[in-house]
Amino acid sequence: MHKVIESSGIEKRFGSVQALSDINFDVNEGEIFGFIGPDGAGKTTLFRLITTLLVPDAGKMTVLGLDVVSGYKELRKKIGYMPGRFSLYEDLSVKENLNFYATVFGTTVKANYNLISDIYSHIEPFKRRLAGNLSGGMKQKLALSCALIHKPSLLVLDEPTTGVDAVSRAEFWEMLKNLRQHNITVIVSTPYMDEAMRCNRVALIQNGKIMLVDEPERVKDGFTKMLFSVKATEKYQLIKALRVFPGIDTAYPFGDSVHITFINNVFDNSLPEYLKSCGIADATISETKAGIEDRFLELM
Repeated sequence: MHKVIESSGIEKRFGSVQALSDINFDVNEGEIFGFIGPDGAGKTTLFRLITTLLVPDAGKMTVLGLDVVSGYKELRKKIGYMPGRFSLYEDLSVKENLNFYATVFGTTVKANYNLISDIYSHIEPFKRRLAGNLSGGMKQKLALSCALIHKPSLLVLDEPTTGVDAVSRAEFWEMLKNLRQHNITVIVSTPYMDEAMRCNRVALIQNGKIMLVDEPERVKDGFTKMLFSVKATEKYQLIKALRVFPGIDTAYPFGDSVHITFINNVFDNSLPEYLKSCGIADATISETKAGIEDRFLELM
């Protein structure tokens, strides 16, 4: 299988801060490859290395068969990049932004319109509106259209759905899935664990280090402990009580519940009575299946 990205021993430091440490991974042609991790994990720094905006301090990385340092001029013609914050010209209209980016890459909107039509059709009725006056979801679609207008071989998306409503997030991921028919490889970073399930493979990254690379389902299956979900009206009081209970190993908030594991992986039957003694009379406890977020916290 053809490798679009190969990274070996990549390091990056900013002064005394080690932003990336011993980064090793590869991305196959046609994949949607996700980097999953919290803010500050190193995702943006890594993406800036991939897009040749930064130079690594150590290690080697090739993208589309070219070295990211020596081959940067040629690579920039083949990569589409959508940074984390909206980076288009807010005082230009939708149409003007798209035409500008097409011109920069030596092409035209007409030449590659078929590539962006599914995406651009959502905002084309507003093509004369200034980009700064668009909603979050419409800005996202415009930025993606501009990143694709030169028909890149690799599309790099840094937290593209942050701050966007749930409907727009779902639409965006459908658009990414449809790009595979154009032989475009996609790498995307996100802090949302549910979006990881939409990727072919994911890398879990924390504190500048990759903890695990695998298919999303296999990542979930790697969780080895019994996991329980605890719910109660007073969630803050509940999590405080759970974290000091002697039989509990870990307790993390998860939506409207708290996910817990037990020392020695054995359920402690005294927990319900303990919670009542803490003034939590309405607690419900049930065994549950682990998600990627549970596995991420376990690895941490």
